[in-house]
Amino acid sequence: MGEKLLLIASLISLIMITTFAMAAGDWNILNLKQRIKKITVGDRGGATTSSSLKNYCESWRMNVELNNIRGFDVVPEECTEYIGKYMTSSQYKADCERAMEECQVYFSSCCSLKQGDGKDAWIFDVDDTLLSTVPYFKKHGFGGVKLNFTSLEAWMRQIKAPALEHTQKLYHEIRDRGFKIFLISTRRECIRDATVDNLIKVGYHGWTGLILRGLDDEYKKIKNYKAEARKKLVEEGYRIWGIIGDQWSSLDGSPSAKRTFKLPNSLYYVS
Repeated sequence: MGEKLLLIASLISLIMITTFAMAAGDWNILNLKQRIKKITVGDRGGATTSSSLKNYCESWRMNVELNNIRGFDVVPEECTEYIGKYMTSSQYKADCERAMEECQVYFSSCCSLKQGDGKDAWIFDVDDTLLSTVPYFKKHGFGGVKLNFTSLEAWMRQIKAPALEHTQKLYHEIRDRGFKIFLISTRRECIRDATVDNLIKVGYHGWTGLILRGLDDEYKKIKNYKAEARKKLVEEGYRIWGIIGDQWSSLDGSPSAKRTFKLPNSLYYVS
C-alpha cells in the first residue's frame, strides 16, 4: 500500500512540474531533469527500467522525426545507446530504403521533362543524405555530447565519410533520367575540396552544382540559407521537382519543391 501511495505522489509531483513549465511557455521534453526511469506496477513490482526507458527513447526519437522536438543540442544521456543502436541497425537502413522507394515511385511518374530545356532540377543534402557522418558520431557519443564543429570539420577533411547506399542508387537514377542535380549543404566553403573528393571517392559524380556556405552565410539560419539557395535556382529558371534531406531545415521555407522526402536522423538537429 505504501509503495502505491509513493508512486502516486511521484506521478502527481511530475505532473505539477510539467504543468508549471507549460504555463511558463517553454516546456520541452528535454527540460525535464527528473525523468521516470523505473515504474513499479502491481503489489510485487515487475516493470523494469529497460522497457520503460526503451519506450521513452523511441518516443523521443519519433518526436524528433515529427519535428515536435526541435533545436536540441544533445541526445538525452539515457538515450544515446538506444539512438546509436538505431542509427547502426537494419531498421534504420529499412526506414531509409522505404523513404527512397516512395521517392522513386514519385519521380518515375511525376515529371514530364522538357527535352532540351535542361531546367528540371532535383536537390540533395550532403551529410547523412549522400554521405554518412555516423562513423564520426560513433566515436563521439552518438550525439550525447554537444557537437564540436571544428572536430567534425577535421574529420570531414579526412575524406572518410562512406556513401549511403539507399540514396546513392537513387541519385544516379534521377541523374540518368535527365534531372540537373544540385547539392545544397551546411558544409562551409573552406572544405569544398575535401567534400568534392569525398563525393567522387565513394561514387557520386555528374552534379550540376555544389552549394556550400560562404562567409555571408555563416550567421544565417540554415533554413534561410537553403531557402535562399533554392530561390536563386528558381530565378535562374529551374523547376525543383524534389528535395531529399535528413534535416527539416533542408525542406522548410519557400520556394520549396513539388515533393520533399526526409530521411531519419536523430543524432543532431540543424535549424
